[in-house]
Amino acid sequence: MIDPVDDVQKEYERIEKLGVKFTMKPTQMGTATVAIFDNTCGNLIQIAQM
Repeated sequence: MIDPVDDVQKEYERIEKLGVKFTMKPTQMGTATVAIFDNTCGNLIQIAQM
């Protein structure tokens, strides 16, 4: 699942403060920046800034 956001770094910092564990910190991939976290049910959630 991909969830588009306006600012991946801000969302990463906000969500991490809530205790979410990321499997991938914000990373530039071409023209997008993405970060991935596990929702504790085995699903990986990707936030992306295009």
